[in-house]
Amino acid sequence: MALEIDNMGRREVLGSVGRARSDARGRATTSEWMPYIPASGAPCPPEGVAPDALTWSETVAPGGYTQLRVARGTRIRLEDPTGDACASVIVLNAVNPSERLNVADSQKIPWQAYMTTNHPLLSGDGRVLATLLDDTSGRHDAFCGSSSEAWNRAKYGDGTPESASPAGSALLAMAGAKHGLTRRDLPPAVTFFQGVRVEDDGSFRWLGSAGAGTHIDLLAELPLIVLIANAPHPRDPREDYIVGPLRVSAWSSAPTEPGDDAFVASPERERAYRNSIAYAALAGM
Repeated sequence: MALEIDNMGRREVLGSVGRARSDARGRATTSEWMPYIPASGAPCPPEGVAPDALTWSETVAPGGYTQLRVARGTRIRLEDPTGDACASVIVLNAVNPSERLNVADSQKIPWQAYMTTNHPLLSGDGRVLATLLDDTSGRHDAFCGSSSEAWNRAKYGDGTPESASPAGSALLAMAGAKHGLTRRDLPPAVTFFQGVRVEDDGSFRWLGSAGAGTHIDLLAELPLIVLIANAPHPRDPREDYIVGPLRVSAWSSAPTEPGDDAFVASPERERAYRNSIAYAALAGM
């Protein structure tokens, strides 16, 4: 009798699991904000790039974030399809994450505060982590960083990641946590697709977006951890929390080499690129 009861109970449990599995599979959906796996299945591959060549393809939601490790020589395209994307980006050496983006050196070494094509993103160790290529926007910012939770709380009423108005810094912290990084490990970000300029009196002049359909490419000069938050720029004058989707794609390419335009732009840049090449050679990359 006891055995019969046990068997009946087992059948009930198995039947319950089966119903739960069927229900879960029946609810499976796709979203317009998602990574595409495999990347070759992306609906909007970059022009001129074969879908089978893609190693990463994703649409980041407004108020969302993403992260990935990429190999040296990976080319990463960020696209602003609506004109309202705002990509706050941090890059770190994937082999040694204590080597990370240094915004001040990224302005000082190239003798240029405003980022555009062939602009290097440097670490504090004097190496180029990534190079900005193929910039069709020209509206970027390396001064203000991403929005803070306190800033968003004062402007929108909340800045936590789970709110309707998450701050860029909070989203970057969540992205970094996927790689065992804490807030203390994350430097100030650079921001793409929403620009500012510095006036003679030191104040910021808001440029905003160049419009829909622009893109930039980032070329990984070392293996990288790439963290991206898609949240409104802290200097955006609009009262509402406005940000559009961000498309991210990546494919294998080749790092900058001696003789390339970015490499020979100045003696300081050449030294930084040679530092990256030497590091990669010693590490067998």
